[in-house]
Amino acid sequence: MRKHATRRPRFLNLLQMRYPVGAIVSIGHRLSGLLLIAALPALVIGLEWSLRSEADFRQMCEVLWSPWARGALVLMIWALAHHVAAGVRHLLMDAGVGSRLPRARASARLAIVFAVLCALAAAAGWRP
Repeated sequence: MRKHATRRPRFLNLLQMRYPVGAIVSIGHRLSGLLLIAALPALVIGLEWSLRSEADFRQMCEVLWSPWARGALVLMIWALAHHVAAGVRHLLMDAGVGSRLPRARASARLAIVFAVLCALAAAAGWRP
């Protein structure tokens, strides 16, 4: 049997690869969608809990002021902002708007920056 002239990698380390910005936004879009779906039960249970009584509402507020809950909510705000921005970007590109490479890269960067700014604004504006 003859060896091929091209050498293929034996080990593909995904963490060492450099991805184009469009791929990063696309992967982030999928991950943020999974995160939003996974958080739906907790959000529905929290809403139901807060609507039971005034005491339960106050207890829910105390839970939401914990550092872990605040971090989770900031993460959810990032996920929502990224998912919406990337989704709109994908819809526009499907319609032929901004599908050329320079504009596609620019819109990918804009989606990333928008989501990060939304998360930072939520984190900075969160005061008890």
